[in-house]
Amino acid sequence: MTAPILVTGGTGTLGSLLVPLLREAGHPVRVLSRHARPAADGVEFVSCDLLAGEGIDDALAGAETVVHLAGGPKGDDVATRNLAGAAARTGARHLVYVSVTGVEGVPMAWLRTKLESERAVADSGVPWTTLRPAQFHSLVLGIVAKMAKMPVVPAPGALTFQPVDERDVAARLAELVLGEPAGLVPDLAGPADFTLPELLRGYLAATGRRRPMLPVRMPGKIGRAYREGRNLARQGAMRGTRTWEDYLAEHVGSPKEPATAAR
Repeated sequence: MTAPILVTGGTGTLGSLLVPLLREAGHPVRVLSRHARPAADGVEFVSCDLLAGEGIDDALAGAETVVHLAGGPKGDDVATRNLAGAAARTGARHLVYVSVTGVEGVPMAWLRTKLESERAVADSGVPWTTLRPAQFHSLVLGIVAKMAKMPVVPAPGALTFQPVDERDVAARLAELVLGEPAGLVPDLAGPADFTLPELLRGYLAATGRRRPMLPVRMPGKIGRAYREGRNLARQGAMRGTRTWEDYLAEHVGSPKEPATAAR
């Protein structure tokens, strides 16, 4: 019998797209979550607390490939160290981790935990693969939708995104999961780069609204990092195919005035 692929965060934004791709490829999947539920369509659900380190070895037993997607605002590094240690103890042969672009360049606490998580994976003793995708379309949409509710929208022009569609990330990740361990692979960004004002204008046009935008400057070390583009994908990055404009048309409406990509 084929060993199951264990996926943490298998019911989340990316996991819910990845799991069906692994099933279509003929692999049984075991999803690690806080609460167990009945198995369905070749997917087994097991309960485990990654932060507390409880029940991880039992959850990983028999899984040769472990895919770590679960994350939160705090404790990602602790959870990843616990998972990586269990993967080594239980004899996993491939540990796959999803990080984020700019993890080494922007001095933010959350990104520091992602970088520490990358190191925990690389130091685990288990052959590994790490992918750094850019910000998901759904995340960027949530940001601009909230900002567009303000009567005057602050628009830091130095803040640039490379929004990538979750489906492109899931497809790339499935290739990596089913392939051989490859270490740190090229980043994955969307087809085009956009400043935040460009993303806001595209969203406002798609929703038929108008808002004045106030240019602002991001202060401090974080602002400097963004102005220097240290949050962007590394040279040699792969590019997704689904565009921000298409995502807006699918989830909001048809943009009347598509945003202009920064080249």
